[in-house]
Amino acid sequence: MGTLKPPPRAKLFVGMLAGEAAWFDAAHEALVAAYGPVDQATAVWPFTASHYYRTELGDNVLRRFLFFETLIGVQDLPVIKRHTNEIESAFCNRAGRPAECRPINLDPGYLTLSKVVLATTKDYSHRLYLDQGIFGEVTLRFQAGRWQPWPWTYADYAVDTYHPAFLDARNRLKTSLAAG
Repeated sequence: MGTLKPPPRAKLFVGMLAGEAAWFDAAHEALVAAYGPVDQATAVWPFTASHYYRTELGDNVLRRFLFFETLIGVQDLPVIKRHTNEIESAFCNRAGRPAECRPINLDPGYLTLSKVVLATTKDYSHRLYLDQGIFGEVTLRFQAGRWQPWPWTYADYAVDTYHPAFLDARNRLKTSLAAG
């Protein structure tokens, strides 16, 4: 029989997609107010992996990630996902848009030493139900010294564009965990 252990601490991140870079600043402010200081904000990349978000965000979709200094318990992800959905709704109201046309998409997840997990409201064969209507997906795994995708990994996460940022975040997590 295995020994029961508390859930691991993890590094919270939020992947953001927007049609205008100004929404990243607004989201950064709202997220810091909720989750504390950011220890890494990535560059802004063009999101060209799919056209899925063009209807909502326009033709020039941008991608950015925020990684937070304060570690979370992995069990907190459903509450965080529901909160980021509320932030998206508030931004819809601020922009005078209906809920199905949000100006920014906020996708929280966490990183452990071995994996990157994304939260979603959508069920699928490779996703596990977490709580409160939220599912979790292991999107990347850390193996042989690098991040590696699964067959179901979103196309933009599968290519190595973001992997150096996730590797930096993993190294900061490792330092935090070693410090206690």
